[in-house]
Amino acid sequence: MKEAMRMTQEIFKRYEKKYMLTQKQHDALIPVLERRMKADHYGEHTISNIYFDTRDYELVRKSIEKPEYKEKLRLRAYGKVTDNGVVYAELKKKFDGVVYKRRIPVPLCQARKYLYYGIRRIEESQILKEIDYVLNRYDLKPAAFVAYDRAAYYGKGNEELRITFDRNICCRCSGLDLKNGVYGTMLLDKDQILMEVKIPGAMPLWMSRLFSDMGLFPVSYSKYGAYYKEYLYQGIFIEGGRICA
Repeated sequence: MKEAMRMTQEIFKRYEKKYMLTQKQHDALIPVLERRMKADHYGEHTISNIYFDTRDYELVRKSIEKPEYKEKLRLRAYGKVTDNGVVYAELKKKFDGVVYKRRIPVPLCQARKYLYYGIRRIEESQILKEIDYVLNRYDLKPAAFVAYDRAAYYGKGNEELRITFDRNICCRCSGLDLKNGVYGTMLLDKDQILMEVKIPGAMPLWMSRLFSDMGLFPVSYSKYGAYYKEYLYQGIFIEGGRICA
């Protein structure tokens, strides 16, 4: 008899803006931000992801073209993970500038069976139906590993206002299992930090003025997209002495 696992579902809807900072800009920004925001109690932590795509990388290619609607499927872990540790199957969609993220927590061993081999022992839900649809529509397979160290802040008066700082972004296209740990090719220079602002609506005026005064302006940047353009698009990538094509 197949075991069904009851899981909490999580749904997010928000706008996201990205900024590329130098270490100097980051260090100047943090003291000012801390007047209105608090550091997340998790502190800096590592986030690891497996992105799923078609054999010819259809999803990331479409995403790079900046269509009005795009979607991606990934498996996400926080910190070190074991077979029985909880990870998140996430379906992220973007339509007309608004980001919609749906995810379900599930043990890695079950997530692997489901997303890699189509063996599902997870309780039926609307989110799962949407993930099933995307998996089957595109015939998705594990395509890339992306990990980074993240520090997060949230608004003192509005916890839905969040800013994250990602550094040490590394990627690979082999050994695509979260249990294999963090290693791969570094995408950014050591001095570069990716800042993301996540807001439910318009950016607060104080934040907009602060960024303008500091000369910080939005950029278009996708970690998986950047990895594809810099390495996977070439069709061949030497990684750890092996060829990853």
